[in-house]
Amino acid sequence: MQITKFEHACLLLEEGSDKIIVDPGFYTRPMEQLTGVRAVVITHIHDDHCYEEQLDRIYASNPGVKIYGPAEVCSRLAASRPNFDLGVVCHGDFFVEGEFTLEFFGDLHAEIHRSIPLVQNCGVLINGKLYYPGDSYTQPDCEVELLACPASAPWLKIGDVMDFLAALRPKRSFATHNALLSEVGHALNNSRIQLVTEQGGGVFEYLEPGQTTSV
Repeated sequence: MQITKFEHACLLLEEGSDKIIVDPGFYTRPMEQLTGVRAVVITHIHDDHCYEEQLDRIYASNPGVKIYGPAEVCSRLAASRPNFDLGVVCHGDFFVEGEFTLEFFGDLHAEIHRSIPLVQNCGVLINGKLYYPGDSYTQPDCEVELLACPASAPWLKIGDVMDFLAALRPKRSFATHNALLSEVGHALNNSRIQLVTEQGGGVFEYLEPGQTTSV
């Protein structure tokens, strides 16, 4: 399975001729002229993950695409895009889309501040190999071969990320959710992610937007 990291939290996964897109938000370059997209996964409702203009572009080239997300995401999209094929996801759900399996974990976004209401969030395990928690520290109940690890956010403290990695012990990790970082910030936070990944016996790699890895 080939994984391309795009800006911020967006991932493109390819297996054979099938594709899955995860969290194409407004910090990500226009996702245009991509064909073979079987599904889009949106972990939660915030615009850096769920952005209608991006979804319009994807839908234009893939009119049969299925869009999976928590109930809040599907309600928002149903109101403005009634033509979309929407699938509500909850913790424990499992779906098959072409060459992909999708398993969902968790139910809430990490707290930004006690004054800000929590929103729904589901992490996703794809093909039993790649795990992306969305905006949460939800741990799946299985080994993680490759972790897309959030590296920067208003809700994120790097010490909590390190604890998350120490508990999860992924075989491999790469940084994502990182559009808000400067070069100095990337270097600092990536070094912490790399340290704990390697302490657990894993390997860390840093992907610039547009770069690809496989699992």
